[in-house]
Amino acid sequence: MRETSSMTPADTARSLVDEAIATRKSVRAFLPTPVERATVEQLLAVARRSPSGSNIQPWKVRVVAGEVKAKLTQAILDAIARDGFDQYRREWNYYPVHWREPFLGRRRKIGWDMYGLLGVGKGDHEGTHQARLRNYEFFGAPVGMIFTLDEDLEIGSWLDLGILIGTITIAARGREIDTCPQAAFADFHSIIRPLLNIPNNEIVICGLALGHADPNAPVNELRTERAAVAEFTTFHGM
Repeated sequence: MRETSSMTPADTARSLVDEAIATRKSVRAFLPTPVERATVEQLLAVARRSPSGSNIQPWKVRVVAGEVKAKLTQAILDAIARDGFDQYRREWNYYPVHWREPFLGRRRKIGWDMYGLLGVGKGDHEGTHQARLRNYEFFGAPVGMIFTLDEDLEIGSWLDLGILIGTITIAARGREIDTCPQAAFADFHSIIRPLLNIPNNEIVICGLALGHADPNAPVNELRTERAAVAEFTTFHGM
């Protein structure tokens, strides 16, 4: 957002933060443009200021790029080709066991919107399969992250990690870098562990793709609908 002469420094800072939040989205096609290690370190240095209950800072982050990222991708793709998806399951539930509205409708809508942009129609099982595999290529992003937590930590630490990941995505947008948090990596914790030296007492929570969005990729036109504030908020005493 362009600064005008009537804007104070506080106005400008607020506008930049709001713009970073408003323009953040999950990007599913990246350019190969490199992201320097120093930039990633800056993002993490900013994000470490995320709220954390009693300041325990429970998060652990593995950043992958280059040959390491390529080996991780190939190991997962080889496992899928050999065993299929059903042999691999995450150690925790992301979604409800029993779906209900409005959550089911929202999930279905984004699915059909995304596959529509990818040109994958209903019943196109091969197209769906190929689109799913792109997750494990970090959608072509040059940098990936894998997030873990110690297994004995409770739900508060999961909340802390979620805030950290959200902060990373906003800090990235402030630098015109895009992201996509990816729970899909959690299914392949048994493949990921030996490659990144992750001990068994850590839970693989999710991954994250980081890089520059491909402006010509149709899938990046996806813009999710969000409920109005009045739909999820009640005010008391104001």
